[in-house]
Amino acid sequence: MKLGSNGSGGRVAASKGVPFSKNPVLAVRLPVWRSRVVLFCLFFAFAGLGARAMWLQGVSTQFLQKQGAARYERTLELPATRGKITDRNGQVLASSVPVKAIWAIPDDVLQAPPEKITALANLLDMNVTELRKKLDSDRSFVYLKRQVEMDVADKINKLGIDGIDERKEYKRFYPQGEVMTHVVGFTNVEDIGQESMELAQQKTLVGTTGSRRVIKDRLGHIVEDIGFIHEPHDGKDLTLSVDSKIQYIAFTQLKEAVEKYNAKAGGAVVLDVHTGEVLALANYPSYDPNDRRKLTGQQLRNRVMTDTFEPGSTLKPITVSLALDTGRVKPTTLIDTGAGRYTIADRTITDTSAHGVISVAQVIEMSSNIGSSKIALGMPAQEMWEMFTKVGFGQQPKWGFPGAVAGRVRPYKSWRPVEQATMSYGNGISVSLIQLARAYMMFARDGDTIPLSFQKVSELPVGQQVIKPKTAADMRAMLELVVSGPHGSAKRAQVAGYRVGGKTGTAYKVENGRYAMPRKYIGSFVGMVPMSAPRFIIAVMIDEPTGLYHYGGQVAAPAFAAIATNALRAMNVPPDSSVTEIVVPANAGPEAM
Repeated sequence: MKLGSNGSGGRVAASKGVPFSKNPVLAVRLPVWRSRVVLFCLFFAFAGLGARAMWLQGVSTQFLQKQGAARYERTLELPATRGKITDRNGQVLASSVPVKAIWAIPDDVLQAPPEKITALANLLDMNVTELRKKLDSDRSFVYLKRQVEMDVADKINKLGIDGIDERKEYKRFYPQGEVMTHVVGFTNVEDIGQESMELAQQKTLVGTTGSRRVIKDRLGHIVEDIGFIHEPHDGKDLTLSVDSKIQYIAFTQLKEAVEKYNAKAGGAVVLDVHTGEVLALANYPSYDPNDRRKLTGQQLRNRVMTDTFEPGSTLKPITVSLALDTGRVKPTTLIDTGAGRYTIADRTITDTSAHGVISVAQVIEMSSNIGSSKIALGMPAQEMWEMFTKVGFGQQPKWGFPGAVAGRVRPYKSWRPVEQATMSYGNGISVSLIQLARAYMMFARDGDTIPLSFQKVSELPVGQQVIKPKTAADMRAMLELVVSGPHGSAKRAQVAGYRVGGKTGTAYKVENGRYAMPRKYIGSFVGMVPMSAPRFIIAVMIDEPTGLYHYGGQVAAPAFAAIATNALRAMNVPPDSSVTEIVVPANAGPEAM
């Protein structure tokens, strides 16, 4: 076929003479405006894409970078080390040891072989069903176990299970276990103090956590460390007033007494007369703060601080000291206690035996309820109430120790004569054991009292005068008769080589606002040693002793003597008595048996 040209210059098919523009296949049938619409649409689409690109690259850059970083950047919390707790001599009572928290990405972990899941469960001390239940979660992150020991965490890491990771944290360790637990307390899994000094000094001990930014991959593995945001600051160490040696002595002797007399519980406290420091605070039953899986409420109770009871005859020296201080009586003043029965209105007050006419000093030595009642009724009720409040009864303690109770002293305007009488020997009033011990501070310190401290003090505190020094000296002489006098009710409180003074107490136990039936007792003893220059005040309380003995002189006084004997030797306090052998006479009386 040859190509030629027509007269108008157009190309035509040589064989047919038909121009290409006339070919029906090549003919353009669409209108021109449609192509222009398409062109404009393409133009505006590209313009929109350009505008969107400018918006993303310019205006929204910060937002998009933040969203992207959220998918691969993580902020790790860096826990601060909790401050150590030590006794007054630097012995560690609580410290933090590094452990690991094991966490997982459930979807990834569930892809692991069954044998690895079983091995993981065994290392976490869990059964496979329990582990799979934890992993059966819609969340992208779950804790499998907190406070895992370092060697166990290393074994878990060696399993190589995708989706398993760990986080550094700390676990509290208490070297002295149940001996010191009611003083030190414990923390929870979040390292927050829950009891005693761990709770009271939480802000001091806890420190400030830090944080740092890292880049993690999809499986949670750190691939790049960006750097610190805040550095952690460890908590401050805390030095307590307690002495580990004396605390151990108090705890072991208290435990022995509770078990010996088949008692429900007991408490003991040792105070430093010079500084007001609490050298020991023991409760039994107790618990091991390192293993609280079987902890009960009875074990947790800090009875020395939180339990109140009627102090019984241990309150008589406070009543008598008021009468001495106001000049109403002298130690030699005679009181007629009659045949051992004294009726006020419709109530009869009794003594354990008929004492007849005895001196004020003998009222304390023989523990006469009648003598104490008659002395109290010779004073205004307001003065007695003021004396009780001055020594801290019925007042909220300010010792910085959680759970300390105020006890109860009713307003004096509501006292009837019989109530004033019974209150003089410790019925109708409630106190805690540590309140009772502090009240005796005025006898040991020439009439003044000082605040108690659970932290080691560097300066001697200033005392508040409550009674005259002469009154305090007279009371010390009377309290010594209770232990060593011919009619004393606390023969078993004697300590070989040292002069001892103190007072026994036996009271009915109150339950639900009334005396328990059948009768339940609380036996107590509060004393000081050595009497030539008192160094320690020791108070012991035995709750619900059963069997043959329940008087304070029978169950609490021997524990006092054992604690005092060992504490004096441990602190190298020189002897002040030539008596080296203690003999309790057969006729020492029911409270000394």
